[in-house]
Amino acid sequence: MTTSSRVPAIFGGAIIGHRDSGGRVNDPEVAQQIIDTMRKHGHIGMDTSRIYNAGTSEKVPPHLSSYLQGMRVDTKIFPATPGDHSPLKIKATFQQSLEALGPRVKIRVFYLHAPDRSVPFEETLQAVNELYRENKFEELGLSNFMSWEVAEVVGICERRGFIKPTVYQGVYNLLDRNTEPELFPCLRKYGIKFCAYSTLAGGYLTGKYLEDGIGAAEPGSHFDPNWAYGGFYISRYSPTVSHVRELQSIARKYELGLGEVAVRWLMHHSLMRPEDHGVILGASRVEQLEKSLLDCEKGPLPQEVAEACETTWKNVKGGAYNYWL
Repeated sequence: MTTSSRVPAIFGGAIIGHRDSGGRVNDPEVAQQIIDTMRKHGHIGMDTSRIYNAGTSEKVPPHLSSYLQGMRVDTKIFPATPGDHSPLKIKATFQQSLEALGPRVKIRVFYLHAPDRSVPFEETLQAVNELYRENKFEELGLSNFMSWEVAEVVGICERRGFIKPTVYQGVYNLLDRNTEPELFPCLRKYGIKFCAYSTLAGGYLTGKYLEDGIGAAEPGSHFDPNWAYGGFYISRYSPTVSHVRELQSIARKYELGLGEVAVRWLMHHSLMRPEDHGVILGASRVEQLEKSLLDCEKGPLPQEVAEACETTWKNVKGGAYNYWL
């Protein structure tokens, strides 16, 4: 299946799951419509994690008919407590993912969702390699690792003959570019594809909160102050308001919304390449996803807008958060 976007799009499954576990898309019919919209535009990937919505996000794909038509699933294991990436625990958690996804769904990329620094990487990687040898997944991915940790992992895998990571998933948008100085050169050196998450900064780059304020945040959304991580997103991006408003005013001269600017910047002006793994898009409604996918298919931004994106980064990078956990 071909796509007309420069970089593949992947649906962010963190939004899907049981309502009482934090999922904002609870209706299987809506989930099916979302995935069908992805397929219509030539995209075949969904990203999820064992930790998303208490594991209920992984339970959705087996019930979607699209997964009998070539859709692919990437999943992750997050070390919520030290020791979660020990050989016994990571294998047990991986088995939970397999049971949730069901026998029809083959895991494309299995990510270590963040480094568990309480366990020697070599022990974790040996367990992961054993899972790979059992044909449990196709590619190994890393997420939220420091660049030097990526190099360490690659070195261990080469020395021991383990499966090497071929994908890295990291935060990347026009307000979060700390991946560029060290991480991207590291990934290119080792032939590791990049996958961008938080492409709209948790919805901040839609412009909604600039106009309506944080109080307009929907329950369960990233900027909901009652959500577990709402305060984190508010403190992360609220200092950038004045600079993002300046970008927004320039974009409006060309009748462009902030969300479109953010997506087209990633597609054409960032360090991402066509051969990279993809750009993760989240949406709780079909029309939201359709808009983002159409934006993915558009060309580069007008020069003035692209330059304004660079100016925005120069103005906010001093307070930008690290890309690792």
